[in-house]
Amino acid sequence: MTMLPHAQVAELHQRARQALQQQREAEAVAMWQRIVEIAPGDAPAQSGLARWAMRRGDLSAAALHFGLVARAEPGQARHWTALAQVQRQRGDDAAEEAALFEALKADPQDLFALLMRGQLYERQGRDQAAAHAYIAATIVAPPVDRLSPELRPLVTHAIEYRLAYQQRLANHVDAALEASLREESSADTDRFRLSLDIMVGRKRRYDSQPSRYFMPRLEPIEFFDPALFPWMAAIEAGTDAIRDEFLAVLHDDSGFTPYVEYGPDQPIEQWAELNHSLRWSCYHLWRNGQPVPEHVARCPETMHLLEASPRPDQPGRTPVAMFSLLKPRTRIPPHVGVSNARLVCHLPLIIPPRCHFRVGNTTREWVPGRAWVFDDSINHEAVNDSDQLRVILIWDTWHPHVTEAERRLITALSRALNAFGGVDVDYGA
Repeated sequence: MTMLPHAQVAELHQRARQALQQQREAEAVAMWQRIVEIAPGDAPAQSGLARWAMRRGDLSAAALHFGLVARAEPGQARHWTALAQVQRQRGDDAAEEAALFEALKADPQDLFALLMRGQLYERQGRDQAAAHAYIAATIVAPPVDRLSPELRPLVTHAIEYRLAYQQRLANHVDAALEASLREESSADTDRFRLSLDIMVGRKRRYDSQPSRYFMPRLEPIEFFDPALFPWMAAIEAGTDAIRDEFLAVLHDDSGFTPYVEYGPDQPIEQWAELNHSLRWSCYHLWRNGQPVPEHVARCPETMHLLEASPRPDQPGRTPVAMFSLLKPRTRIPPHVGVSNARLVCHLPLIIPPRCHFRVGNTTREWVPGRAWVFDDSINHEAVNDSDQLRVILIWDTWHPHVTEAERRLITALSRALNAFGGVDVDYGA
């Protein structure tokens, strides 16, 4: 009985596999050649013949077979990258570029194809095209320590090339714009300079990324213009009285709790070092939307002064107010708060040297008695590199660009959420 073609091909593949297992390569090659006579588009057989041709140094035959495989399964990027590798060995840049184009058409995020494209353009001296390919490769690549040994040096080179290219670009742009920037006042160029730093890779782009509630169309501002908060001057004027009340509380050394208190069943990620630690502690005045009566009673002047600040009303969540203590040699890791509809205020009380605070791309040092307001939905962190205690008063206030109607609706939303599933508080400030 005559065997059907697909059954015959399957039998030949089985015989080829057995031959390879017994190291009879010539017999396996004969099986593959017979298969492609019956089914020219058979990818495994064409791949076997291509690899055999490579081992014999017959690059033309290898290119022919890999090309047939790739055209038989055009959606498989690995076939095209294999063809591109052969074309590279043949010294045919145009054919290599065409194969890489097809590979990336099949999978635009194929890491090996992007790296090969960068290498091709680098060899050709096409600096900008190489940089673009390498930048794309570094975007899709996992961390270097997770890469295979074969890919690790290639991705490392791509990163180094990208950084060198960005530095050359930055140097060129800086020189070209030097005269134009001198003609403008520094106040008028601050935002443009930041945009330039982000464009050339000197700084990161930071956006509002609250972990819970996002109010659209609020500009992500790191530190706000003090003129937006005319009530702050009275609070700053009361710094000495607020500090005195804190020192009295500190002397009694009671009521202080760790700022970070995750349960053992919760993922703590960057908070592992500070979880349940008094290295970052607080003395709550308002907590989760409610005053702490015994603490409020001990700090009457502080509470009186804070009455001037528009208090967010999110039952079970806000307002919050506290003394925040950061012990010597302690760092609060980068994090974001829960909402951009309310802002966070700092009034520095006890500030030793080598203490600073970063929000997005802006880093400042606290100055006792000089408050600031920032958007904690933007990535931020705090550092106390001194040998002394750092203390600030922290509280929250409505974002000045959230309207009165929106504030009432946010309050109503909080009540609705509470009624649905209870309060789930997760604040970081």
